[in-house]
Amino acid sequence: MGNKYINIHQDLLDRCTTGDKVAQFEIYRLYYKSMFNSSLRIVGVPEEAEDIMQESFLSAFQKLKTFSGDVSFGAWLRKIVINRSLDVLRKRKVVFEELYAELPVSNEQEPEGELITVDEVKSAINSLPDGYRTILSLVLLEGYDHEEVSEILGIKNVTSRTQFSRARQRLKEILIENKKQHIPEKIYG
Repeated sequence: MGNKYINIHQDLLDRCTTGDKVAQFEIYRLYYKSMFNSSLRIVGVPEEAEDIMQESFLSAFQKLKTFSGDVSFGAWLRKIVINRSLDVLRKRKVVFEELYAELPVSNEQEPEGELITVDEVKSAINSLPDGYRTILSLVLLEGYDHEEVSEILGIKNVTSRTQFSRARQRLKEILIENKKQHIPEKIYG
């Protein structure tokens, strides 16, 4: 005897559960902007928000039969979008914490501008050899584990782990080298 939310698009949702692509596109059209904006407010990067929104719709259509109707479809979909957006933020935080934790730290107070920026990390990743860049992208950015990476690339699990470790090490070296190049030499009188 739970309170069921009356959904104004119930006929479209019913058709979506049967795999009706026209109905799915109509639901997408109705909710796209709202869901994109919700994600964008969280992740702050339009391309990431677009990916999250797309994945959220796919997930919602696959799980639509589990939608109970206790809340509106829009609220249910928004929860999926928000959770996926938060997952991206958590993953991003872990990636940068791992990179920063392994960089050498000086006890001296660093002059302003010495922090590594997101653009510097992206540039360093892009300068890696293709194999290293691929492994880093699949594990760190796409969230695959080494078993999945080994299947995708047709390599052994141990090879995936080794390449990932070497790629991370090379990325740290590039970031350190780039920072050293941008530190102005002190001029003594």
